[in-house]
Amino acid sequence: MAKSRAEARTRHPRHERRGEPRLPGVIATLVAIALYLVLPQQLLIAPRYVLPALEVLLLIPLIAINPRRLTRQTRTFRILSLTLVLVIAASNLIALGILVHDLVSAGVKDGHSLLVAALQVWLTNIIVFGLAYWELDRGGPVARTQAPRKDLPLADFRFSQDENDGAVQEVADGASTTSDWVPTLVDYLYISVTNSTAFSPTDTMPLSSRAKLLMSVESVAALMTSLLVIARAVSVLH
Repeated sequence: MAKSRAEARTRHPRHERRGEPRLPGVIATLVAIALYLVLPQQLLIAPRYVLPALEVLLLIPLIAINPRRLTRQTRTFRILSLTLVLVIAASNLIALGILVHDLVSAGVKDGHSLLVAALQVWLTNIIVFGLAYWELDRGGPVARTQAPRKDLPLADFRFSQDENDGAVQEVADGASTTSDWVPTLVDYLYISVTNSTAFSPTDTMPLSSRAKLLMSVESVAALMTSLLVIARAVSVLH
């Protein structure tokens, strides 16, 4: 069986892979946009539809370049994709900052609305940082499937699959060096979920300085939402 897997990899090298599906990334982005659209007005830094419209305008050419699967990488594609993530992240962090400021400096009476807003910001935080990890690690989703491993940039994260080649056979068969496994959007969203709930890495370790910085920002934002915003909202409800 091991031999047949090796033969299959020889027949289908990395540059002939189909690439990741486009749809999961589009859905995650649209969910983040929708969560921003329903935030309370006082948490918005611009008219309600301005930033969502900009984000949709950035998303459309990304879909046009890779409509079904992520197989084409251009400079324009990288700039647009990273700009989209940056806009969503910045708007959400600013909304969190306004929310915390309002709680500290003003008397808040609507605890129910506050709890909902805190949940929206927290969920958006998970999505946007998952997208950021996905876009940055090893050159992005296109490079991870279309380029040979020797040509990939240094990894930002070390997954358990990257070191499972010495485990029992049924685990080793799924290792990166054995099966040519590469992480997908789900793997990066999982990193984001665990980092936002445990406030630290779990089974996937950050390797680069930028990965550590991003995870630190996400953890602090999640901690502020969990400890300050939600705690204050619960106290208002009581």
